[in-house]
Amino acid sequence: MDSLWFRRFGTEESRAVRLICFPHAGGSAASYVPLLRCLSPRFDALAVQYPGRQDRRREQPAEDVAGLAGRIAAALRPATDRPYALFGHSMGALVAFETARALRDLGAPAPLRLFLSGRGAPTGQPNPHDQVPDDAAILAAVRRLGGTSAAALADPDLLDMALPVLRADYRALAAYRRPPGEPLLSPVTALTGDSDPVVTPAEAARWREFTRSGCEVRVFPGGHFYLDHCPGAVADAVADGVRAVQEAVGR
Repeated sequence: MDSLWFRRFGTEESRAVRLICFPHAGGSAASYVPLLRCLSPRFDALAVQYPGRQDRRREQPAEDVAGLAGRIAAALRPATDRPYALFGHSMGALVAFETARALRDLGAPAPLRLFLSGRGAPTGQPNPHDQVPDDAAILAAVRRLGGTSAAALADPDLLDMALPVLRADYRALAAYRRPPGEPLLSPVTALTGDSDPVVTPAEAARWREFTRSGCEVRVFPGGHFYLDHCPGAVADAVADGVRAVQEAVGR
């Protein structure tokens, strides 16, 4: 695996289905550590490290979802020689979806399944939750979602490091619209929290419009970052979704 783009926080599971996880806006690969621990050893689980984060902090953050996904797909393409699935949360759901589209354009095998969490399906209109005109609005949005601790946002040094990435991510989100093109062949599992302030189960269910192979919706207790509080249940849902595809193929 490309060490610039992908982080493995445990041992490589050489015979397991590979699962690639895409972080939320402002997030890094490390945000997935609790989930990755629950996924191992059932999956060879890795997280994407976007430019501008942690050890890539000197790189310019991406400001275009599809452009970022294209770069990830190019790095991931050699690793699609074995069964794999994609998991993305919040902004990461859009990046995972666009990565699947870019991999299709590169002639790669389709993912076994897409797990799209904490994000409604895209439409032709701007998502109002992504329209944040200044830093104050960005910080208010982050506090509302609960993805960054209040202590971190109150620390001037941490805030200085976080804001450039958050600005770029929200610019990318604000510009994103429903893409043209054929639906994907991979089935989708849409996941959401039952008290998520920005995504309803009905909005999550609209991901069915983007696949020819069906979409199920899984609702968990909690808000936008529900997966931080029940990583074991989310890992079980991922395992169930992949197993269903494997059993269907094996019939």
